[in-house]
Amino acid sequence: MTSPDPHTITRLLKEVRAGDAGAGESLLPLVYDELHGLAGAIFARERSGHTLQPTALIHEAWLKVADLLDRVEDRRHFFIIASRAMRQVLTDHARRVNRDKRGGDRMRVTLDGAASPMKEEGIDLVDLDDSLTRLATLNERHAKVVELRILGGLTIDETAEALGVSHGTIESDWFTAKSWLRLELGRTG
Repeated sequence: MTSPDPHTITRLLKEVRAGDAGAGESLLPLVYDELHGLAGAIFARERSGHTLQPTALIHEAWLKVADLLDRVEDRRHFFIIASRAMRQVLTDHARRVNRDKRGGDRMRVTLDGAASPMKEEGIDLVDLDDSLTRLATLNERHAKVVELRILGGLTIDETAEALGVSHGTIESDWFTAKSWLRLELGRTG
């Protein structure tokens, strides 16, 4: 399926802000494939049998996003909020798994954006979430770049488009944020 016209998504969001509840219901089918692509990228290298699957991630994230649709400005803003909602769902899930298994099979990610099924590889998602919260207090855009690149699975160009800045700015932000995270998380790779 091809991506819907970004203007259609923005138009529907404008209609939601104007009070048209039906416009919100029309939005999910238009963005579902893109959301599924984001979720699929997150789980691409995740161990099989993971208790949270891409479809469940989308549905839980949609529940968070749906309550905010009347405040979403356009397609770009929608996907920023959707990435943040996915981060919250994944982090909440990882915290539950950690609590239930006492640090067992927690989801991990790498700074190149790939989910890692190996306990000894990658960064614990809960630790990453805590670090992103700290990073946002220092530089909110850097935290958004990491969120969109790692959890949203966006490329440099897609991240630049989503945040409304240049490719070069995102490359610089991404390099700086990864360096800060490596120091913050005690990683060298």
